[in-house]
Amino acid sequence: EKRDLIIILNDNEMSISPNVGALAGYLKRIVAGQAYQRVKKDIESFMHHIPGVGDRLFRTTKEIVDAIKTYAIPGLLLEELGFQYCGPFHGHELPALVAELREVKKRKGPILVHVLTTKGKGFEAAEKDQVKWHGPSAFDPRTATFVASPAKTPTYTSVFGQTMVKLAQRDEKIVAITAAMASGTGLDKFASNFPDRFFDVGIAEQHAVTFGAGLAAEGFKPVCAIYSTFLQRAYDQVVHDTCLMDLPVTFCLDRGGLAGADGPTHHGLLDFAYLRCVPNMAVMAPKDENELQHMLKTAIEHPHPAAVRYPRGEAVGVPMDPEPHCLPIGKGEVLREGSDFAIIAIGSMVHPSLQAADLLDRDGYSAHVINARFVKPIDETLLCQAAKQFQFLVLLEEASELGGFASACWEALEKNRVHGNTFLRIALPDVLIPHGAPSLLLAKYGLDVDGLYNRIKQALKETRWRKRGSTTSSSKKGLLKIVKKP
Repeated sequence: EKRDLIIILNDNEMSISPNVGALAGYLKRIVAGQAYQRVKKDIESFMHHIPGVGDRLFRTTKEIVDAIKTYAIPGLLLEELGFQYCGPFHGHELPALVAELREVKKRKGPILVHVLTTKGKGFEAAEKDQVKWHGPSAFDPRTATFVASPAKTPTYTSVFGQTMVKLAQRDEKIVAITAAMASGTGLDKFASNFPDRFFDVGIAEQHAVTFGAGLAAEGFKPVCAIYSTFLQRAYDQVVHDTCLMDLPVTFCLDRGGLAGADGPTHHGLLDFAYLRCVPNMAVMAPKDENELQHMLKTAIEHPHPAAVRYPRGEAVGVPMDPEPHCLPIGKGEVLREGSDFAIIAIGSMVHPSLQAADLLDRDGYSAHVINARFVKPIDETLLCQAAKQFQFLVLLEEASELGGFASACWEALEKNRVHGNTFLRIALPDVLIPHGAPSLLLAKYGLDVDGLYNRIKQALKETRWRKRGSTTSSSKKGLLKIVKKP
């Protein structure tokens, strides 16, 4: 039984980037169908000019008009899918559109109403550059100029895009895939430089992943650039089509961590947890833009699936090495030698941890800071060394507190039978994080530099930690006695 259902297709020929694919082409042919336009115009004109009964006759024979229109447009795809097709109607001519919709509501069965609109309608600058104005920052509407000052440092997205072009110039096997996000993921320059090696599959992340797996099976080096939150849509394809087959697809996860202005749907907080549990997958996160270019090179050359996760927005502003090089898989690095306790951080939290360590140093606490680099495979040797050297460990990540980097650390220590440490886990809580600028949200949840400093210092006080120079500390009843190990 066919139920009454009306679907309104808002066709502005865009998503974020211009539409691609067969269905988009089909809709364009409908709009351009001159035969349909002539038939529609002639019938309406004829019926409206019948004296006395023309308007009433037109309304009562609307279904006949629509039937003729259906056969006049190119193809019958929508009819074959079970929908009655109505349109195209001009979406910005509101009185006429409302009248058409009232007529449509009187009909029975599934109906698809095709409405034509212009993205950015009413603001000339947005109409001229629909990609740029899809999600603008603050701007002056009188001059169509952005209020924000030019970025002093490159964004992670731009560094990714530039590195992709650089690597592809030297390796013709590198190809790029995106799901309607060429500009958002920084692949627009790659697309213009290598149009035959760039694939925009439309808003179809599942297909993007499986397509990448197919290219990898044929000897290519596919880089699938998707926002962290949107890779969740393709989890089955990551597991079954990529990792089960152990195919070397590189997943570049933009917007890892707090996504800011895009809101709760776009925060990329689950990726560490949902990727590290998949066999054959390597998961890494750079501490800055220089390490990003090296990790991209590492992932592309890795003969297994690999994910590189990086945040939205401006990078740290460190000098860039002239050439990307491969990093050893599963190896972290010590960035700061300390004698009292250790901070083990991943990705975007590494540089804030160094700044917090400097503040703690002024209070007499000497922090040993490690950049883990890899969530999987985690550097078990470096981790166990830190756990044996320091009683108190801080585990730090810009991700959900459940199942992510800290969990990986605890599992590795358990595996190696290293026990007895005191931990402070600093991560985002198990709640739906609201909309807000990343800087404000980091401060709200205690992950900015001041928050890290205060939380670590408080934890040291609560565990009766003594400042450097002491070998033991007395503890309150019920608290663990902390012994500073050499």
